[in-house]
Amino acid sequence: MEQQILVGGTMLDQILVGGATSLVNLIIHAVILAGIAATVRRISLSDQAVPAVLQYTLVIVATGTLLVAGHFLEVLVWAGTYDLVGAAPRGTDLVYFAFGNYTTLGYGDILPTAQWRLLGPITALNGIVLIGWSTALIFEILHRSRPAPAKA
Repeated sequence: MEQQILVGGTMLDQILVGGATSLVNLIIHAVILAGIAATVRRISLSDQAVPAVLQYTLVIVATGTLLVAGHFLEVLVWAGTYDLVGAAPRGTDLVYFAFGNYTTLGYGDILPTAQWRLLGPITALNGIVLIGWSTALIFEILHRSRPAPAKA
């Protein structure tokens, strides 16, 4: 049996719950990105015994894996929030619902409960920002990790 802790769902409730969840995800993402950046810096300063192409490949694969895992964790935070407030109809696969909102895919096959419908767009905004931040990190890592051009 589901237990709703918050039953209000006023616009202020939705903004507070959505804002708090977004802040938790922002902190999660900041920690993950800081860890990735620190690791990449250490790898770039490491022993040159490993070929550059292998280092480059490992950095890209590790970064992508950690970012996907981070985004999945953030989706789980949203799913937990939906469960906490009762934002979706009973029996809804909350992870599926949260993924649809977080990635802005939104098939429309599941609709939020009327009193929590603002959480969907807040989730989408959070997802767009965090996915964009991940993209910026990937671009920066690719830019900094590329081998230096050969000098003539």
